[in-house]
Amino acid sequence: MDNRAIKSRDLRLGIIGLSEGNGHPYSWAAIFNGYDQLVMSSCPYPVIPAYLAQQVFPGDAIPKARVTHVWTQDRAVAEHVAAASLIPRVVDKYEEMIGEVDAILLARDDAENHLKISMPFLDAGLPIYIDKPVALTLENLEALYEHERYSGQIFSCSATRFSEDLQLKNQELINLGEIKHVQAMASKSWEKYGVHIVEPVLNMLGLYGQECRVKSSRANGVTVVIADWGVVSATFTCLGSIPGDIKISVFGSFGSKDLIFRNTFAAFKRTLEAFIDGIRSERAITTKNELASVVSILQKGMMNGNG
Repeated sequence: MDNRAIKSRDLRLGIIGLSEGNGHPYSWAAIFNGYDQLVMSSCPYPVIPAYLAQQVFPGDAIPKARVTHVWTQDRAVAEHVAAASLIPRVVDKYEEMIGEVDAILLARDDAENHLKISMPFLDAGLPIYIDKPVALTLENLEALYEHERYSGQIFSCSATRFSEDLQLKNQELINLGEIKHVQAMASKSWEKYGVHIVEPVLNMLGLYGQECRVKSSRANGVTVVIADWGVVSATFTCLGSIPGDIKISVFGSFGSKDLIFRNTFAAFKRTLEAFIDGIRSERAITTKNELASVVSILQKGMMNGNG
């Protein structure tokens, strides 16, 4: 991708949604554009206007980039997203964005549709942020990367990777000593929300690319996945319909530390800033190797047994 033309002006972003239970087109676009308070109040995801109301716009918006185009499979929904998040153009086909925008935000977490929707943009050379989980099998991840035209074109992660709530400070690491075990917990399904706890743990412990043994079990809608790297292990639990915070408990040779995910806006903003930084600096912020480590655990966790 030739970045010279876009370094002197604001980036134009196209956003694609929605998938069931996922309001990211509203929130991600608002983090760039600001929002209309009255229209956003009728967003079907009340948590979004609640945390946006705690910010001050335009000061808290990401500068030098705007969401200019939106598509969803329902025109009326797309028009509501556009009105709420100040997006000037609604398109009838997402391919219409090609030639009109500089990058794509694929704000859907239905991994089974990621390849189909991403392909036209990847083939056109546009950088694309693919919502978590990027894929649920290594085969599907490989299929995506077969269409990558240059390093860093694909960006994907859970925003929990960039959450300061789920990162250990230097003194906390010293106080913990040698980390022996991690317990991580989230509500909802393993398939869509397991990534929220797997990725920050891999990132925290520097375990990307490291082989691990995985055992999993499911009962009463709860999924428990145990990953063992030899020197350290982790238990990942997705609680299904049982409500609960995203929480990571770290156990070391000297003590333990609980980390709880609280600031959704800050995590989304830091993640979106990382995507923009990768475009402007022409760097791969998230790599195929990192994503393969995450997807491998997600895939093995769905197998109900040893993996």
